[in-house]
Amino acid sequence: NYCSDKKPAAVNWIEGRGKSVVCDAIIKEEVVRSVLKTSVSALVDLNNRKNLVGSAVAGSLGGFNAHASNIVSAIFIATGQDPAQNVESSQCITMMEFADNGKDLYISVSMPCIE
Repeated sequence: NYCSDKKPAAVNWIEGRGKSVVCDAIIKEEVVRSVLKTSVSALVDLNNRKNLVGSAVAGSLGGFNAHASNIVSAIFIATGQDPAQNVESSQCITMMEFADNGKDLYISVSMPCIE
């Protein structure tokens, strides 16, 4: 069965399904420190350990993120979409890197199969 509807499938990650969305931002170090109460370095390290390495060790299929499914489900329910589409729509990767010579935080989220 090649059907990948409502299944976490590699083909959805590779070829996309539905809509593909990429969003990114640079968050100033002052905002990270004063609002998030942490450091850019700590966030970059956490993302690498939890979202990237931890998800890979767990055998995650397109789930290299921090609970994107919670947000996707909430939006789908609030807008009358099928919440069961959360399965493939939550496949995404979150990246965090140093920006501006290591001072600020660059963050991106790629979601290749939002239905």
